Amino acid sequence: MESSVITQVQKEDVQVSPKTGQVSRSSLKQPRSCNIFKALFCCLKAQDGPKPPPTPPHHHQALLESQENGTLVKQPEPSLLPEMEAQDQGKICVVIDLDETLVHSSFKPISNADFIVPVEIEGTTHQVYVLKRPYVDEFLQRMGELFECVLFTASLAKYADPVTDLLDHASVFRTRLFRESCVFHQGCYVKDLSRLGRDLHKTLILDNSPASYIFHPNNAVPVVSWFDDVDDAELLNLLPVFEELSQADNVYTQLDQLRGH
Repeated sequence: MESSVITQVQKEDVQVSPKTGQVSRSSLKQPRSCNIFKALFCCLKAQDGPKPPPTPPHHHQALLESQENGTLVKQPEPSLLPEMEAQDQGKICVVIDLDETLVHSSFKPISNADFIVPVEIEGTTHQVYVLKRPYVDEFLQRMGELFECVLFTASLAKYADPVTDLLDHASVFRTRLFRESCVFHQGCYVKDLSRLGRDLHKTLILDNSPASYIFHPNNAVPVVSWFDDVDDAELLNLLPVFEELSQADNVYTQLDQLRGH
């Protein structure tokens, strides 16, 4: 049930002006009270400063074992992604986050919402108000030309799938992965890139939360969290970075160069 994770994860929300219905920038750090709605969204525990990446936990799929001559043999875990399509052969795979990376969503009415998505929770339909990050359309269009793009969110599919339907009108995302594809590790929903079925030297992740890529920090292109800033140009500024990365034979080498190592 969604309620089982309510106390495990926290997420920030915006406030809405009672006069204008516009979202307020001054309230970005106000905590929400615990309620069932939080269970829908991508929520990750804050990290206490930089830490070495932990060893990824074993997954139950990979621990299915059989007996051969009295010896336990570990069965391979199925990949999260299907075989790469012919049009994407040779391209780098980019895993892209949803909440606070491409959009910001709220259950509070927002007059300037780009989308209003109905979501059913325990038999009751609620409206989710979604704001698109500036330049997200241009960003996704170009990313789809350069990479094999995969949506990977720790939010529930009942919320994230209809939002992505409205956001990705050009069908940029080849595959969508939701909370059930994450690894719940030390209070965080982690996106384990080793489970994708792609060469890690040809895989990138764009996410606003370092906790989500703690197993593979060297594959990450960090992005600043977004809530409602209409002057934000983060996605536009990242396009030249991804243009360069799209030509890399090894993302680790290219990212080291971009970081100045």
